[in-house]
Amino acid sequence: MEIRFAETRDIPGMINLLLEVGEVHHRIRPDLFRAGAQKYDEQTLARMLTDDTRPIFVAVEDGKVLGYCFCILQVRENDPVLLDDRTLYIDDICVDERARGKHVGTELYDHVLDYARAHGYHNVTLNAWAANPAAVKFYESLGMSVYRYGMEQIL
Repeated sequence: MEIRFAETRDIPGMINLLLEVGEVHHRIRPDLFRAGAQKYDEQTLARMLTDDTRPIFVAVEDGKVLGYCFCILQVRENDPVLLDDRTLYIDDICVDERARGKHVGTELYDHVLDYARAHGYHNVTLNAWAANPAAVKFYESLGMSVYRYGMEQIL
């Protein structure tokens, strides 16, 4: 398995995984997520591939995209309260259901950590849905810890 920056040829595989993620989110929060939806379309992905502030990594084996990790550079400067910093935010990470258990997600995450360290980021962050305890458990197994809580009261 190879982990590398995503390329245009990877877009169809990423679209398949985006649909998979969309269905997971729809199942856990049908009050928020549409059925059959995907976060990004082909044109948006093509633009993102040229944006240095949005690195995208893919795990590929035999030409097939097994997983992806969409990242976003977040820079905070001159905040009156918080210190300046650079965060690499994981906007979306997904491993093909058929490739689960092969450590694809762990290898993708480790690659992102190496990238973030090499580029001087302070931390790597992501959001996880509380209604998806398997994902939360996976992120904790990687060494992540809760850094803030988002709370709601449904009306």
